[in-house]
Amino acid sequence: MTAEGLSLRPVGVLLAGGRASRMDGIDKCLLPFGATPLLANAIERLGPQVSALIINANGDASRFAGFGLPVVADPVPGFVGPLAGILAGMRWAMKTVPEATQIASVATDTPFFPVDLVQRLTAALPSPDQAAIARTGGRVHGVFGVFPVACADTLDHRIRTGRSLRVRDWLDDIGYVPVDFDDSATGRRDPFFNINTPEDLEAARALL
Repeated sequence: MTAEGLSLRPVGVLLAGGRASRMDGIDKCLLPFGATPLLANAIERLGPQVSALIINANGDASRFAGFGLPVVADPVPGFVGPLAGILAGMRWAMKTVPEATQIASVATDTPFFPVDLVQRLTAALPSPDQAAIARTGGRVHGVFGVFPVACADTLDHRIRTGRSLRVRDWLDDIGYVPVDFDDSATGRRDPFFNINTPEDLEAARALL
């Protein structure tokens, strides 16, 4: 692919700012998964699909220094969930990669997301001004999506004015294209299986 073509890919946003309340509040993305942390696994899977890559996380950014990526905190105060991380990615892209019209976000606690995720999401879009979201078994996975950077101001306003912070409610408001991944080559494993508990982590490790 040419440099010009690469620049048109979305900016990748690794959402690593969850509270992990069911795992004693630790950084789930730094937990070992095989020979590397979950975050390294996410970088390896998403990196080739995007034009640039950032980590969205709050707190001391130095804990991610070994990954060599920009760490971008939520641009709004308080813990408001993944919408703030998506907004952080949009704001960073607007400032740092102004030619990018889209971001692609993934959750770092979902170790088997497809390596062709971004390609299939963008291919399903009739226009780059729309959002495309992954779906399996009829379930929409709201943070696994491609979003237009042009949504940043309206998303910022939504967060700051106290409207619903559920990702699905925001998606219903802006409209989106669902993209089915039930034909994934992962067999019977849901590629969007995510790790919320120590038991989930052990189950994911067993699937490696």
